[in-house]
Amino acid sequence: MPDTPELDARDRRILRQLQENGRLTNAELAERVNLSPSACLRRVRQLEDSGVIERYAALLSRTVLHKEGTAIIFIRLERQNPDVFRGFEAAVREIPEVMECYLMAGEADYMLKVVYTDAKDFERIYLGTLLRLPGVSGTQSHLALRQVYSSPALPL
Repeated sequence: MPDTPELDARDRRILRQLQENGRLTNAELAERVNLSPSACLRRVRQLEDSGVIERYAALLSRTVLHKEGTAIIFIRLERQNPDVFRGFEAAVREIPEVMECYLMAGEADYMLKVVYTDAKDFERIYLGTLLRLPGVSGTQSHLALRQVYSSPALPL
């Protein structure tokens, strides 16, 4: 694991601004953080090179794309060994509706965050895909009624 780079107050302001709007031009960003454009660009490049900025992405509207359903699904595997874990993890990465997957400690082996359109779509994903993943022996599903809060921004 690489060393965590030292971030000063200006780096944090840059990161907050980019988390809020990753499409800011360098000139706009420089103005917002009170730097010259060349100094701002140099700092952003350092943040990218050090891995603090991992990548840039667009946040899509789940409402417009009709993917408003969210399920949290806990998965138990038949066996707990590295080969079973690798097979499960490789397969789950191929499911576009799985937004997040976590290896867990406790009763479940994995936790998935799955998005879907409606009950029929969830049934398709659950019966047709998730239950067929390698090594799955049981599941527990929780369907969200509504999203109260979500933020892609990490606290700085």
